[in-house]
Amino acid sequence: MKYPLGVQSFENIRKDGFLYIDKTALVHQIATNGKYYFLSRPRRFGKSLLISTLEAYFLGKKELFEGLKMEQLEQSWTVYPVLHLDLNARNYSDKEALLAELNKHLEIWETEYGSDYKDRAPEERFQHVIVNAYKKTGKKVVILVDEYDKPLLQTFDNKPLLEDYRKTLKAFYGVEKTLDAYIQFAFFTGVTKFSKVSVFSDLNNLTDISLDLRYATLCGITDEEIHNCLDKAVDLLGKAYDISKEACYERLRDSYDGYHFHQKAQGVYNPFSLLSALSRSEFGSYWFETGTPTILVEVLKRTDYSLSQLSHEETSADLLGNLDDIENSPIALVYQSGYLTIKGYDERFETYRLGFPNREVEEGFTRYLVPYYTPLRKEQTVTFIKGFVRDIEEGQPEQFMTRLETLFANGNYQIAGNAELYFSNALYVVFQLLGFYVEVEHATTDGRIDMIVKTSDYIYILEFKLDKTADEALRQIEEKQYAKPFEHDSRHIYKIGVNFSTKTRRIDGWKIEK
Repeated sequence: MKYPLGVQSFENIRKDGFLYIDKTALVHQIATNGKYYFLSRPRRFGKSLLISTLEAYFLGKKELFEGLKMEQLEQSWTVYPVLHLDLNARNYSDKEALLAELNKHLEIWETEYGSDYKDRAPEERFQHVIVNAYKKTGKKVVILVDEYDKPLLQTFDNKPLLEDYRKTLKAFYGVEKTLDAYIQFAFFTGVTKFSKVSVFSDLNNLTDISLDLRYATLCGITDEEIHNCLDKAVDLLGKAYDISKEACYERLRDSYDGYHFHQKAQGVYNPFSLLSALSRSEFGSYWFETGTPTILVEVLKRTDYSLSQLSHEETSADLLGNLDDIENSPIALVYQSGYLTIKGYDERFETYRLGFPNREVEEGFTRYLVPYYTPLRKEQTVTFIKGFVRDIEEGQPEQFMTRLETLFANGNYQIAGNAELYFSNALYVVFQLLGFYVEVEHATTDGRIDMIVKTSDYIYILEFKLDKTADEALRQIEEKQYAKPFEHDSRHIYKIGVNFSTKTRRIDGWKIEK
């Protein structure tokens, strides 16, 4: 089987015999039931392939859809002029980059459809290209914009350049609203949605299908599609790990499934990670390794976000859908970038409950946070966590606490900002990583992290205090009977009280009782 990893052209996939999961029934539904669309999905989720499929459809390339659902659904196969703007292939670090990319596409279109306005602003040239294409072909124009937000995301921390790009794109995209009579169909894709103060403020006729139940599986792969199209590949992957096919399916779900783009929708797999694992017959952290969320971490730190909220964040649909309030809440950016997904919905208050979609994302993101929230460098992470795991599995709480104390005692590490939040976030990162190797339960209240760590032979109950004493922490374990649920458990139980000083920004006391 040929896996289309890195192949984003629908035509190449069909002509060269690559695997194609048939989404053409949904493509036909979109193309024939509306006019202006916007779809937000994380990177590597098949947005470019979707745009390419729409392009092939509107160019009337019937032969490419042979054997697919579209073949039975479409009868006319009308050929339209298609203007495909792909903003994904350039680095937008300097002021001239966006204009250069727009000019590249405009020159191609002007060569095909003609224009007497090559010396005008990009939006004027775009307007005349649309009109000329209509006049030359007698057909209304199809406009496909892939990764519309790439220039904005790359300049997110460069406010002057971001504003310059925003104005350019706002004027360019806004042309469509004034030329409705010449346009057959328009489709925008991107990772994020900049709305009120950004590029879509003039283009308010777009139908946002990012959280539309009808199109929740448009990008991504469902469990049913894997069973129908990839069952043999799953069997081979299971044999490579000496596990049953059903066990392999379960591990694939745990690793790559879990994305929900509507509260009632079935989950979908990250297609890049799933196909990478099946093509190599090896589980791995594929999606996370294709990009680093530097912007996310900077925004999380700048907004003093408590990381413990990531696993149970709640937000409204309005906040989830745009980035206008990003300086006050980073959640929209984290969600739209694919690091959180919908886990539940409260109809009474119309709020979404969010969480990590799967193990690949949770573990990869946590590992990435380590050098930002602890003194550890990235290359030290595995060795350090391995030591923690060895200590608790061997029943060595003293060594475990000494290691934890050392983590906060690095005098070369300059801690800025709220000391209580720093302590809470650093502990969150450490214990999240531990949780991938042993069972860890934690609950956060008012900046205080309480932990229960379980292995096959030991149970550790940890209470953390701020600016108090280790004795007070132990006393709380006793008074609130945190150990009571385990009184009939055969495992050894350790109670550990820890105090963190906001003055010294270190652990200044810990005590253990068996």
